[in-house]
Amino acid sequence: MEGVIIGLLLPLFGTMLGSAFVFFMKKEMPILLQKTLLGFASGVMVAASVWSLIIPAMDMSADAGRWAVLPVAIGFCLGIAFLLVIDYVTPHLHFDSNTPEGPRTRLSRTTMLSLAVTIHNLPEGMAVGVVLAGSLQDGIGISTAAALAMSLGIAIQNIPEGAIISMPMRAEGNSRFKSFVIGSLSGVVEPIGGILVILLASMITPLLPYLLAFAAGAMFYVVIEELIPEASEGTHSNLGTIGFAIGFVLMMVLDVVLA
Repeated sequence: MEGVIIGLLLPLFGTMLGSAFVFFMKKEMPILLQKTLLGFASGVMVAASVWSLIIPAMDMSADAGRWAVLPVAIGFCLGIAFLLVIDYVTPHLHFDSNTPEGPRTRLSRTTMLSLAVTIHNLPEGMAVGVVLAGSLQDGIGISTAAALAMSLGIAIQNIPEGAIISMPMRAEGNSRFKSFVIGSLSGVVEPIGGILVILLASMITPLLPYLLAFAAGAMFYVVIEELIPEASEGTHSNLGTIGFAIGFVLMMVLDVVLA
């Protein structure tokens, strides 16, 4: 149980650490650093989706033969659809845009920026939760070390992500402390989402392959919809590519070495 608690809280600590950068940096994060960090976050999320979610989901369904891919395909598509709906019904604002998305609202710019981050962090919490749920059940094939590797990888990814969140909040005119708090609170949804997934998976074990693939689909949605476009637009897009490669390799190594 101690390992589960650590696994749930690690991503939140990573977000808090990254958000604390607002106390040591100027109002705006250098664009070169921002693109590199966005690429890094994308690489970690893609590697985690493949090595820690999709491959274990396929292994769990191996007894179904050629149909082993079906739960993964269904779960992945449902994860994409879920984030698509959340993105559509939630008023939010991306850092690189002045045009709000979702339904019309009178919410402040800061609130909509926070909601955009919450949408981003939700699938990460679900991913950690479902892998931890698999490690708690016998015969699934997911070790505690592999689950903690997933959690550690997301936590490392959340460090630059926390900075990417808090720095624009500071640029919007918020105090350093308020920017830190908002950035940190954006990570609270991760342990909450993880706990909910653990409870669901423990009640319905056959759903675990679907849930693993679901989390992978949700994470891919965030990468394709937000992170990669933001890292690729404008100049110096090659830094996003380099950051992606570093993040992907780091997460892959963590998953294989600590499994």
